[in-house]
Amino acid sequence: MAQYHYDEAGNMAAYFLLTFLALVLVPTTLMSFRPPKKSLSGCQCQPCIEQRQRISSLKPTLKKKCGPSLSIHAVLSANTTYRTYFLVAGWILLGFVGYKVANAELENKIYDPFEILGLRVNTKGTAEKDIKSHYKKLSKLYHPDKVKATANMTIEAIQNRFVEITKAYKALTDETVRENLEKYGNPDGRIDVSMGIAIPKWIVEGKNNIWVLGFYGIIFGGALPALVGRWWFGSRQKTKDGINASSAAAFFKTLKEESSFEEVLGTFAKAFRWELSVQKAASSPELNDLEKQIEERADAKYHEVKKVCGDDAPRRKGLILLYAHLLRLDIQSSILRKEQRKILLQTPLLLNALLNIATSRNWLSPSLTVMRLHAYITQALLPGPRRMRFAQLPGIKLEEISTLAPKATDLREFEQALVEKHDIRILDVKTALAKWGRVEIVDAAFKVIGERIVTPSSIVFLVVKLRIPPPPSNSVQEKELDVDETKRRIKFNDEKDEEFLVSRKEAEGLPPDNFLPGWVHAPYWPGERKPSWWIVLGDEKSNRVVVPPMKVTDIPFAQPSHERDYRSYKIQFQAPQNVGVFTWKVRLVSDSFVNEDTSREITLKIEDASTLPNDEQSEDEISDPDEDSIAGQMAAMRGGAVKKKPVDEESDDESTTDDDEDDHTSSDSDSD
Repeated sequence: MAQYHYDEAGNMAAYFLLTFLALVLVPTTLMSFRPPKKSLSGCQCQPCIEQRQRISSLKPTLKKKCGPSLSIHAVLSANTTYRTYFLVAGWILLGFVGYKVANAELENKIYDPFEILGLRVNTKGTAEKDIKSHYKKLSKLYHPDKVKATANMTIEAIQNRFVEITKAYKALTDETVRENLEKYGNPDGRIDVSMGIAIPKWIVEGKNNIWVLGFYGIIFGGALPALVGRWWFGSRQKTKDGINASSAAAFFKTLKEESSFEEVLGTFAKAFRWELSVQKAASSPELNDLEKQIEERADAKYHEVKKVCGDDAPRRKGLILLYAHLLRLDIQSSILRKEQRKILLQTPLLLNALLNIATSRNWLSPSLTVMRLHAYITQALLPGPRRMRFAQLPGIKLEEISTLAPKATDLREFEQALVEKHDIRILDVKTALAKWGRVEIVDAAFKVIGERIVTPSSIVFLVVKLRIPPPPSNSVQEKELDVDETKRRIKFNDEKDEEFLVSRKEAEGLPPDNFLPGWVHAPYWPGERKPSWWIVLGDEKSNRVVVPPMKVTDIPFAQPSHERDYRSYKIQFQAPQNVGVFTWKVRLVSDSFVNEDTSREITLKIEDASTLPNDEQSEDEISDPDEDSIAGQMAAMRGGAVKKKPVDEESDDESTTDDDEDDHTSSDSDSD
């Protein structure tokens, strides 16, 4: 019968703890020392550089905290994070447990009489007389009558050692003891199986029961249910978009198909009631002063937004801080600046949730408004005349636009006006325009895999080829190609288009040498931002979104030296059920630049398969099964069409057979 004993020495528990710590600490440490991701190159204009420096100052970096002269205390205070504390404590504990395991005495040590006697040879090579001779020597040295007890060696230890020597000697000389050793691995014969449990004995002792039960009650009866309940009820309050469920409900109820920009902004600001805590929504004198400045500059539009949003404390505070950003108002309070930064960094999440609600109803106008609101918040601008987009350029203020370039209609003309006036801001303007995100639609077409035309309810792909044209100052003159090179490039691009069409990817792969925009020009945005665009296929006449928009990024700059200086994207959808011609519009809407949308009309022609020539129809037809085949019989039972066997052929065959028989008979009679 097996006997169970607890780990009184703590060895097995130490092994368990050592394994657990190693499984946790090794991957965590390797992840901590992995090389950082390659950072993108951002806009190099002076305002953007200063903004990135302000963003970096908010992070607890070593350089900002310690300056040029570093001390050990400064290094530790700058780099010690929660993960660092965890790793240091974990490795110290791992080292301690490893030291304890390495120096622990093994309780289940294999019995080896040769080791006890100090013999280095096995049983086959050691004669019995040699064993007896060696035993006599040990008896003279370790006999209890000849060894005196000391502080380090008690009488019990001396006696136990001599007993072990005697038992080892008998195990090698006595036949019975030696048989027990060979059979059971122990000179005393068969012993009961001992099962060790990796729990220290003091945990199950009666005097500690109340403490152990109390600990289990706190962990499994209190902490674990509280943790699961917090996760459960917290997840119930959040939607799949990561916002509060009440915010999503307010978006759904308030957003209308005919909503204006102010109404969309007011709907968006409703979420501040649940996304901002009430404790942080208290009013302050500076907040009231900001609201007065907003009312003076935004006038009636602010009150229209406020009317839709509501006037409770969290919404009022969030709306004021948002408008202060859009109007580029300075905030003196560090607390308000911190809260404004938190609100701004949360706006992409809220706007994406609002966009999902608009597109789920197929509303084109509200969807475009929500998309453009991303860019307005990024560039800190309120909607207004088209010329206001010049205020996105570094150092340009709204009130200066009419005086600096009164006749400019686009960014290049505005840049030329600054050059003619020898404005000192022209260097930063040119630097910003070098990576400006105005996308060019190279081509847009509807395609069906393996088909030349689009039939009703077929699976259609909208394939859009995009690139960012370089600024005129960086443009390269495209070389003229001969006829053979032109044909080769056309064939190469056609093969790439076909390969991308049949692939599962929504975006074509990028060659490693393509030039990408990097971080966007956004001197007022409180973080690094990568430019993105939405591909929207819409019907302006019915104000409907035909296909849910697709957000794309990493659109390359045009490089004429490349065979393929653009990138393809595709959206899959089902064609309408009716035959006809549908005129829609493909839009590229930027989430980072104001009034930099690109659009192109596109026509989808749905044709009936019956209009195809007969030879093309026959290629796609599946012939009916023969009547006398198994497939034909099953089709006939279901009432389907089958191919009947021609009667003429059967009659011809029968007549031929009869003629053959007659010929054979006549030949027989002739022979007779």
